[in-house]
Amino acid sequence: MTTIPYPAILAAAGPIAAWSFALVLAIAALCCMIATLRSPRRPLVYVASGLLALAVVLVILPGQHAPLLFQVLIGIVAIALSVAGGGPASQVVLALASRSTVDGVHGGIVVPDRVDGQNGTREVLRGGTTIGFLERFATTGAIMAGFPEAIAVLVAIKGVGRFTELDAAEARERFIIGTLTSLVWACVCAALFRIAAG
Repeated sequence: MTTIPYPAILAAAGPIAAWSFALVLAIAALCCMIATLRSPRRPLVYVASGLLALAVVLVILPGQHAPLLFQVLIGIVAIALSVAGGGPASQVVLALASRSTVDGVHGGIVVPDRVDGQNGTREVLRGGTTIGFLERFATTGAIMAGFPEAIAVLVAIKGVGRFTELDAAEARERFIIGTLTSLVWACVCAALFRIAAG
């Protein structure tokens, strides 16, 4: 009867434990972000960000690629976390950066507007939530597929599409901060998969 040395068992179980724990942390981060989709709660966004960062560290530790089952599961959770979590993360960062911005009825922001010499307001950057979902899905998918160059195309399309709405300083600031936060979130989620896949 051949016995397997105890350190060899630990060496084999160590990576599996790291990937399993990383997967659990990513799922917990996803649950936190889903819970805050309707109204961003900063503590949940902070917790989810910390859990995601810890999950990335855990997939780095084994120093090898994960088995196919873990790659698939981590990939599914990474896409879901990217799409669902980037919006609340962006809203928290925007709230920290611009305390006086007023949100509009259609999800945009209300900015001053002078029409015929009278002061008024108008709502710009409407539909940002839907655009953000698509942007993060495409960004995460492009990185997971090994084609990060597609991010440049996404940013160009978004910039051209929003160009006419960026005449107000508040709109430009919100556009830049929101886009960068959304892209960074999507890239970190995609990195979780790319590191696990090797």
